[in-house]
Amino acid sequence: MPVLPFTPQLEAQLRGWLAEDLGRGDLTAPALIGRGGRAHWISRGDGVFCGGVLVGPLLALLDPCSSVRLLVGDGEPVREGQRLLELEGQASALVAAERTALNLAMRLSGIATATADLVAALAGSGVRLADTRKTTPGLRVLEKYAVRCGGGCNHRLGLDDAAMLKENHLAWSGGVERAMAAVRASAPWPSRVIVEAETAAEAEAAVRAGADAVLLDEFSPEALAELVPRLRALAPTVLLEASGVRPQQLAAYAATGIDLISTSAPVTRSPWLDLSMRFTATLA
Repeated sequence: MPVLPFTPQLEAQLRGWLAEDLGRGDLTAPALIGRGGRAHWISRGDGVFCGGVLVGPLLALLDPCSSVRLLVGDGEPVREGQRLLELEGQASALVAAERTALNLAMRLSGIATATADLVAALAGSGVRLADTRKTTPGLRVLEKYAVRCGGGCNHRLGLDDAAMLKENHLAWSGGVERAMAAVRASAPWPSRVIVEAETAAEAEAAVRAGADAVLLDEFSPEALAELVPRLRALAPTVLLEASGVRPQQLAAYAATGIDLISTSAPVTRSPWLDLSMRFTATLA
């Protein structure tokens, strides 16, 4: 199971998301004062669960003595009606944290489910599926975690992870060679330089200039099948990535000899996986 680091930033985000829903305070809380409760979550559809690791820390912000028992780990498949986790604590805290926790988990489970479907289409090809920087502001770390839970891998987390020279960089800097020379001269030595190419000529120029990877954008499978061997002949170790790929053509792209397919679809187009919290017992 992928690991989600609980940084001070993430804890602050959890506090902020709770505060957004609580406002000046839950108006239903007086009905539950002094009562404890047990509850559980179920899945209302088939998919891949993600976000369970957030529930305990989130609930603890309202009730430090609460407990959460995960029955399904993040990244594991679930079926409709399956029980996912069990909770115990102050009843007021359980209902106050319910919507924030469920919203996060449903969003992340939807991404993990969509990722798993695409990864399954690439099974046996050796081609990896990666995400992009098209993420929801404030949710990038969690959405990329969900991609890993679905079996994908992460592209750059941010602009400081690797240098990716795209069409605007190349146009404004005067071309591939000038842009790469400027980046190589200033970036830390372990940094990778990736060049996005929209034509075969741009891809070949990037490889000749020493790019660590080339992102081949909006190429057809037929065009890649011809281009990839030429690029390998110029630089056998260069990493070749395809983007702008239609999901129904994944197998065709995987057969071209590329190393990686990047797509924003699991994050930008996936539906949420419907989850629900159910009452189990009232405690004195």
